[in-house]
Amino acid sequence: MPLRWYGNGDPNDPLYLHFSRIVNFTIHAMAFAALNSGLWLAQEIRHGWTHLEWFTGIWLFLLMVHLGFVIIRKPAPLEDSLKEE
Repeated sequence: MPLRWYGNGDPNDPLYLHFSRIVNFTIHAMAFAALNSGLWLAQEIRHGWTHLEWFTGIWLFLLMVHLGFVIIRKPAPLEDSLKEE
């Protein structure tokens, strides 16, 4: 189920910022997957780039740092929504 945000986004809302960080991470992960799969395919076909393992490893490390940032910056759950009325 896709993420949905109804109404205008408020840049001061912590939940909105968290969803924004999730979307940015998703775009980062998609770019990593698309570019690296293309580079590895090109290397298998032409044997061109000798340092592709380093490139992929460093980018994967940065992707994991980005994921850690998204997880650490997750807002605390709202207490009002947890209480039953």
